[in-house]
Amino acid sequence: MQKRTLGNSGLEVSALGLGCMGLSYGYGPATEQADGIKLIRSAFEQGVTFFDTAECYGPFLNEELVGEALAPFRDQVVIATKFGFQDGDSKQPLDSRPERIRAVAEASLKRLKTDRIDLFYQHRVDPAVPIEDVAGTVAELIREGKVGHFGLSEAGAESIRRAHAVQPVAALQSEYSLWWREPENTVMPVLEELGIGFVPFSPLGKGFLTGAINEHTTFDKSDFRNIVPRFSEANRKANGNLVGVLGGIAQGKGVTRAQIALAWLLAQKPWIVPIPGTTKLHRLEENLGAAAVELSDDDRRQIADALASIQVEGDRYPSSLQARVGR
Repeated sequence: MQKRTLGNSGLEVSALGLGCMGLSYGYGPATEQADGIKLIRSAFEQGVTFFDTAECYGPFLNEELVGEALAPFRDQVVIATKFGFQDGDSKQPLDSRPERIRAVAEASLKRLKTDRIDLFYQHRVDPAVPIEDVAGTVAELIREGKVGHFGLSEAGAESIRRAHAVQPVAALQSEYSLWWREPENTVMPVLEELGIGFVPFSPLGKGFLTGAINEHTTFDKSDFRNIVPRFSEANRKANGNLVGVLGGIAQGKGVTRAQIALAWLLAQKPWIVPIPGTTKLHRLEENLGAAAVELSDDDRRQIADALASIQVEGDRYPSSLQARVGR
């Protein structure tokens, strides 16, 4: 597995990380502890050194799983986690008060079985707390050795600039994929200017770009996708055109749709590190195989030309969640 550095931070990670959320939260029942540990350790054995979690994934269950799984090789990996919700519950209001950030850091350190958090993200920008106060609090934690680097998740360009002026931001985590390209116009120019890495989550469109989901798919009642407009039955049917195009391109190169989608992200910028998630070992191996897929300029032009004729249908979030992003 190749390595990449997140912007100018000096934080080196594997070119593909592992988003661990789905093992505990968001996409149906939690994975059994033993199976989750096996998958995370298999990722490490295949070269992954970058693992993403958050206190609200569960809440708390995912950090405990990640901490247990990575304990045997803690010093060989980079662990990212997040703060920003009241009581660690994403269904509750935002809470990035300095005292809350400190409390989350202490609790996360225990759950992760570690003495430092390598990358500590603000999960969502809290309009009630100046971003300068957030950055300043994380800067204090960095000076104390409890945190290595500061990150932001789903932040807008102005917040990124203001935070970075107080404490350099190592990485922005936001959704980015072949079916959600808004960051190209909103935040990526700022990231490049300031030397900040970009960590795309949902790089496979929450599973849609793999071709495993269509208009007939049913989701578990606890699956987050049930409330996502882009995953309505009508929109899944309409967006099947994109999956078909990806399939044709993938077949031509002898790889899978998922590998094309991830290789496309890796080809955009050298400071982009996608974090696909999965609960299945065979999907993990497939995803990681994308790091070896080379896209030529012709391949990228073919993809761009194909996408230009496709209109992706449906919002990526319901309005209540959309209000929390891009601040």
